[in-house]
Amino acid sequence: MRPRRVLLTGWFSFRDGEANAGDVLALRRVEDVLLGTGIPYDVAWSPGFRPEALHLDRLWPEDYSHLVFVCGPLHGPQIEELHRRFAHCVRIAVGTSVIDPASAAVTGFHRVLPRDAPDSEPVEDLAARAPDAPARPVVGVILTHGQQEYGELRRHGQVAEEVTRWLAGKDCGRLELETRLDTHDWHLSATPAQLQSVLARLDLVVTDRLHGLVIALRVGTPVLAVDPVEGGAKMTAQARACGWPALVPAERLDVRQLDRWWDWCLTGGRVTARQIRDGFREGTVPDSADRLVEALARPVPG
Repeated sequence: MRPRRVLLTGWFSFRDGEANAGDVLALRRVEDVLLGTGIPYDVAWSPGFRPEALHLDRLWPEDYSHLVFVCGPLHGPQIEELHRRFAHCVRIAVGTSVIDPASAAVTGFHRVLPRDAPDSEPVEDLAARAPDAPARPVVGVILTHGQQEYGELRRHGQVAEEVTRWLAGKDCGRLELETRLDTHDWHLSATPAQLQSVLARLDLVVTDRLHGLVIALRVGTPVLAVDPVEGGAKMTAQARACGWPALVPAERLDVRQLDRWWDWCLTGGRVTARQIRDGFREGTVPDSADRLVEALARPVPG
């Protein structure tokens, strides 16, 4: 009998569940299969993850002839509650892990199509064959909450809040980074070369740190820089010294400015960043160290 309408569920459906990237890719694989058959379906999402979507507590179970549980382990009272609430439905689990075949969470399904189960050969996880999606930009984020030396001119908290809220709405891969080195904390780079290797593989860096700007430009990665000090301070000065235009002052920080430089960095900005990188390597512009020997040799006045 052809299903009248299917409800797709998973751990991503429960109010206190979580949306794991692998689970959502597995869901995409199941959706792809159903779309090919023309079978109508809905997806139930956790209200904590997608508040605007369809939720388990806002639907009528009678609207569905079948319930499909996608991915994850089959265990616990939340899945058992699905069996009770959708008792009239044909219930199928697909791409799941079976830990205890005798548990009520497992036996409540009419059919279980596992990825792994006791005494059975494992199969590929559903995420492996999920439909491909276009690659998104990979963005390193380097922000500071320090720099107390700027006193009342500090806008670091405001900058971090506005930039991260804006970034949360961008369709990109975000990677939080630090310029601080540490030989004991595995979360941090231990050498500048390690950090440079990460930055060189990014499409863009968003930062309010001077060395976030300079080190990214050293490897030719474009930078959306924000000066967190009202009136401009070392970030503005360094961007000017490097000839880098993508800088937003704290007092002019808004979505329009951020979007403008985001678009530029991901297009023409890459060429400009590489030109600046090449200039660094060639040493065409003198820096303070070029004048150091002269300063060392000069007698101290008085």
